[in-house]
Amino acid sequence: MKTLRALSLAFSLALTALAAPAPFGVSSAAAQEAAAPAAPDYAAWERDATRAEDALEAGRASNLALEQLRQQIVDWRTKFSAAQTANDARLQTLRGQIAALGPAPAEGETEAPEIATRRKELNDQLARLQAPGIAAVEAYSRADGIIREIDTTIRERQASALLKLSPSPANPVNWPAGLAVLTQGMRTLWQETSGAWENPARRKELRDNLPAILLYLLIAGLLMVRGPGFFERLAGRMRVGGSEYARRLAAGFVSLGQVVLPVGGMYLLVQAMEATGMTGLRSGALIAAFPGAALAFFATRWLGGLLFPVSDRGPLDRSQSILPENSAEARFHTTMVGLLLAAELLRRAFITEVRPPLSQSAQSVWAAPVVLVISLFLFRLGLLLRHMDATLDDGEANRFRARMRRLVGSAVVAVSVLGPLMAIVGYTTAANALVWPTVLSLGLIGILILAQRFVGDIYGMIVRPEEGAPGGLVPVLIGFALAIAAIPLFALIWGARVADLAEVWTRFREGVSIGQTRISPTVFLTFVAVFVVGLTATRLLQGALRASVLPKTKLDKGGQNAIVSGVGYLGIFLAAVIAITSAGIDLSSLAIVAGALSVGIGFGLQNIVSNFVSGIILLIERPISEGDWIEVGGQMGIVKAISVRSTRIETFDRTDVIVPNADLVSGVVTNWTRGNLTGRLIVPVGVAYGTDTKKVEAILHEVAEAHPLVVVNPPPNVYFVGFGADSLNFEIRAILRDVNFKLATHSEMNHEIASRFAEEGIEIPFPQRDIWLKNPEALRPPEPSPRAMPGAGGAGEESA
Repeated sequence: MKTLRALSLAFSLALTALAAPAPFGVSSAAAQEAAAPAAPDYAAWERDATRAEDALEAGRASNLALEQLRQQIVDWRTKFSAAQTANDARLQTLRGQIAALGPAPAEGETEAPEIATRRKELNDQLARLQAPGIAAVEAYSRADGIIREIDTTIRERQASALLKLSPSPANPVNWPAGLAVLTQGMRTLWQETSGAWENPARRKELRDNLPAILLYLLIAGLLMVRGPGFFERLAGRMRVGGSEYARRLAAGFVSLGQVVLPVGGMYLLVQAMEATGMTGLRSGALIAAFPGAALAFFATRWLGGLLFPVSDRGPLDRSQSILPENSAEARFHTTMVGLLLAAELLRRAFITEVRPPLSQSAQSVWAAPVVLVISLFLFRLGLLLRHMDATLDDGEANRFRARMRRLVGSAVVAVSVLGPLMAIVGYTTAANALVWPTVLSLGLIGILILAQRFVGDIYGMIVRPEEGAPGGLVPVLIGFALAIAAIPLFALIWGARVADLAEVWTRFREGVSIGQTRISPTVFLTFVAVFVVGLTATRLLQGALRASVLPKTKLDKGGQNAIVSGVGYLGIFLAAVIAITSAGIDLSSLAIVAGALSVGIGFGLQNIVSNFVSGIILLIERPISEGDWIEVGGQMGIVKAISVRSTRIETFDRTDVIVPNADLVSGVVTNWTRGNLTGRLIVPVGVAYGTDTKKVEAILHEVAEAHPLVVVNPPPNVYFVGFGADSLNFEIRAILRDVNFKLATHSEMNHEIASRFAEEGIEIPFPQRDIWLKNPEALRPPEPSPRAMPGAGGAGEESA
């Protein structure tokens, strides 16, 4: 038998080889290896890796040099990552071919020579194609390790710089060093300016550029002096007319002119100063910092005006202020923070070109004063935010915003206290790294708040222009997305390197490994896209079946709903399977984890699984269907929907009862309309003793047969069922065409019976009882004794 199977397999391989466009063997392998992408230059990689490792070991390379080395290693790592999957398609094909040959013979067994030769060729090709991937994996691991070492080294250096203790600026001994920097800097600026003036070429350049300089100065003065006020007034006028959202949007965008125009004027002023030709190295660096300082001041002032409006003349009314009760004070402190931020930028530009570099004493003395002053304004601003009155906010969302404001205010107060203390002690670098990122973070938070407001206004203007303030889901989601997108900016503000963010993004794109499967964003998006397409196709098919196909069949409503539901469940299952396959997720690697969790899931979700299986049984067996009148667990009503877990019943009180499917499968269920709508009606009737029973029976027959819902076959029956305590008891038993009208039919028959009995003089009795008292004398009041009689006592006294 083994020989026969081997011969048949060999024959199949021979046919395949003849039909193939190229023969199997060395030439095919060579052609495929030639078609593969070029392998990385491992010799060049070895040189770069060795140089990076030597630099790390020596520890003398600067941070800039380490960053450059890191970028080279990152490029190599990207190449190695691509090389790992270069031959995946061919490797998968080879593994499939080897699997088609069947399992390798056990020790001591032999197989056909053709199969053995073919197996060896395929294994050799597999080994050759796996070698580049294995080498790429090893090189990738080495590159990744070097990158981690570089990042660790740079972070350690940054931490050492932050924790470096400098001479205290509070010590008067260090003040002369700071004063020397100031005097030297001013002397340098004067020397550069006077030296340029003494140069005839520079003076000629000044004369030639004088018209342009005057024009620059005129325009710059107008923009910087008149521009902010003009746009502030224009923004106030934009609040008149139109919808509320349109007014706020227009005013907000127009108010940007309060930043654009002054910064543009400062840029023209810088151009005018550079056009004079009287600038030098240090003065040029200082002048170049003016536009950035102007942007910091006017942008902060603009943010304060929008976040803390003091009147309705601004782009936002006072009701939208973060601090309605202290808007003016908060706006003042925000403006002062912007002014000090601009001063800090100019201070850093002033000492940038100092030669030789500043001493530690001079750095401490120069940095501490600005930190101390700005901390005062931050402290008060933090107190305003922290002491926000929570009673002003209504609703859970507003209370959450109030808690966040208080949290931010507390953090600002803590920084404004800790920063100056660190600066006075001598940790100047740490103080700067704490205070100024706090300022920038507050500015970024303010921008996020304004962005969310503007998004809400745009949404309100488009979707519902006549309603109140926008609070829909879409603006909230967009605001949440903006906050998530701002996380990298916060990280950069607080000292993160761009390389750190790029590394986080690389790790995120690579995903996580679960067994032999790597879940990455690409895999996840592929899964979601394919599943959504499959789900959409399933819903379209369900709609077509429900609206076009099934109504033209002879299936009842319950059968149609069962088919539509079954198609939906099957479509969701197939969409999930196809999505998993398209994304390349190997579920076999999750089998061990699933097996370990199955026991716990089985115990924890047994009721849900039971209801799910019961729902499938209900859809297939259909003991009940939508529209049936059923009674289960003491509840009676009409079945409105059968889902996977439960069934919804609408009672005659118009209330919905949710019944688990397991109760419908394992419990006792009365289905009044299963199969057809016919049902029996029993109407009990009682007449007084002495009535002609045959006459009563005839009347009841006539009443039952006359009702239109009573079927003729089988005919209705009237029974004399017994002698009651107060009446002669009869029953009408009839079959109705539609049992849903049982109560209405019963009521109509009762009306007709009462009317006929009145015409015929037949009495409908009511309960009567005779009460006999066994000792009636016990209920009589006792007779009074002679002594107790008034007349008896008086006569005795008179006789005495």
